[in-house]
Amino acid sequence: MHIQPITDHCGAEASGIDLKTLDDAGMDALKAALFENGVLFVRDQELTPEDHIAFARRWGDIDINNYFPANGGHPEIAEVRKAEAQTTNIGGGWHTDHSYDQVPAMGSILLARETPPTGGDTLFSSLGAAYDSLSDGLKATLETLRAVHSADHIYGEDGIYAKTDQGADLKGQDISANAVHPAVIRHPVTGRKILYVNPAFTLHFEGWTREESMPLLAYLYSVAMRPEFHCRLQWAPGSLAVWDNRSTWHLAMNDYHGHRRLMHRITISGVPLV
Repeated sequence: MHIQPITDHCGAEASGIDLKTLDDAGMDALKAALFENGVLFVRDQELTPEDHIAFARRWGDIDINNYFPANGGHPEIAEVRKAEAQTTNIGGGWHTDHSYDQVPAMGSILLARETPPTGGDTLFSSLGAAYDSLSDGLKATLETLRAVHSADHIYGEDGIYAKTDQGADLKGQDISANAVHPAVIRHPVTGRKILYVNPAFTLHFEGWTREESMPLLAYLYSVAMRPEFHCRLQWAPGSLAVWDNRSTWHLAMNDYHGHRRLMHRITISGVPLV
């Protein structure tokens, strides 16, 4: 097995492995690479749904997604899909999955099943690198703040997706999901300090109005959107990515209209953030 960083701040690619036969030492190496680099990419894997689930369980417990359609007889697998005639995709803006949960997910394991001939890449950004780039004064201020996160304005009955051509495919519109987390967290494994706000699900700072919060949030978002903190994954059927949800944002490019894209996602349970 060979693990190669993709960029200076974000991402690594593992090659020369078969995830179905990976031994414990190889699994430990993958975990170390993930926590160091934020996202781990593996190509050319022939995995059945059962293989996908078995690999996911080696990372931890599985969270069942409340909003995405399930894959047939496998409730652990959520389908992230866009049909040829649809114009809206899932995850088309920068976000961190499940930050609206009281205990956010550790990460996700996304497997490409059908991909367009071009386009449909996923971008990732390192929120550890973004935090490191801030001034000492701003870091000190952020460490006094907590942020309010919600999924209701995205997935609710009157949410963003309900008004699009993805609305009929999604579920859970009656579920309310809200949480408050520190604006800066320590990674549960590495101890690294990480900026923990995101454009999709963070509403405002606790005790602040949204109007008061947005100038600071907008600046923080602009820092994390700097290209030097990013990596870009190009998919093909059989490509798989594992990402650390505590330390990265991601964005799914919506540049393949007229083509189908189908991804299978399993979400891994996390731990309380401090």
